[in-house]
Amino acid sequence: MKPVVDQPPSSVHGMKGNTLPVQRLAANPPYKLPPPLFDARCRACWFTVALLALVVASFATLGLEWQALFSLEAARSMGRFVAEFFPPDVSPVFASKVAWAAWETLAMSALGTVIAAILGLALAVPASRMSSQDPAWLRSPTRWLLNALRAIPELVWAALLLISAGLGPMAGTLALGLHTSGVLGRLFAEAMENIPAGPGAALRAQGVGPLRVFAYATLPQVLPQLMSYTLYRWENNIRAAAVLGVVGAGGLGQMLSFHMGLFQMNKTATILGAMLLMVACVDVLSFAARRWLTR
Repeated sequence: MKPVVDQPPSSVHGMKGNTLPVQRLAANPPYKLPPPLFDARCRACWFTVALLALVVASFATLGLEWQALFSLEAARSMGRFVAEFFPPDVSPVFASKVAWAAWETLAMSALGTVIAAILGLALAVPASRMSSQDPAWLRSPTRWLLNALRAIPELVWAALLLISAGLGPMAGTLALGLHTSGVLGRLFAEAMENIPAGPGAALRAQGVGPLRVFAYATLPQVLPQLMSYTLYRWENNIRAAAVLGVVGAGGLGQMLSFHMGLFQMNKTATILGAMLLMVACVDVLSFAARRWLTR
C-alpha cells in the first residue's frame, strides 16, 4: 500500500491531470463573488423602486376624483359638449381665414426654429467639451444660460415679450426661438462631445486653428444629427405655435381663443381640424426628412 503524499504547494492537479499554478487559481478563482450592493444593476433597481414610490405618493396626495370623472353625468356632459362641435363651419370666408392663420402658425414655427438653431449652435460650441484647449471658464456660464432659456416655457416667454413686441406673431416667434435655443443648444453640445476626437486632434497637431477644426472636423460629423434634432424640434414648435396664440401671439391659437371665448363651437371645430391636419402633414414630412438625412 502506497503512502499518501501531499501535493506540493506550488501546483494543484486538475481534472485531466494537468497542473495549474496556485497563482493562476488565485487570480481566476473557480467561484464568483457576489455583486456589490451598489453596483450598476442595484442602482437601477433602487432608482426604479424610488420612481414607483414617487408615482404612488403622487396619486395618494393629489386627491384625484376618478369616480366623478368616469361617472354617468360626466359622460353625458362630455357628449353634449362634443355634439356642439358639429357641423364644423366650412364656409369659404371662414375657411380662408383659417388657412391664413395656419400659414401664420407654420411661418412662426419655421422662423422660430431657424433662430433657435443658429443661436443654439453658437452657444453649443463654448458649452461643449471637445478638447482640452477649449476655454473652460466659458463653459459653465454658457450652460447656465442654456438652462435658463430652456427652463422658461414658451407661454411665459410670449407673455413677457408681448410687452416689448406687442400683440401678433412677432412675440410668438421670438418666444419659440428663445426657448428652443436652450433645448437645441444642449442637444448640440452633447452631440459635439460624443463625436470621435481623432480628426480634430489630427488637425490640431498640424497647427490648424480652432475655427477650421470646427468647420472641417467637427461640423461634418455632427451635421446629420444636428439636422435631425432641428427637424424634431420644428415638429414640437408647430404645436407650441398653435398654443401661443392663446396669449395673443397670433396664428391659429389666437383664433381658437377668440372663438372658444364666444362659445362658437362650430368654428372652433374647424380650427381644431386645421391644427390636426397641419401637425400631421408636418410630422410626415419631418420624419421623411430625418430618415433621408440620417441614412
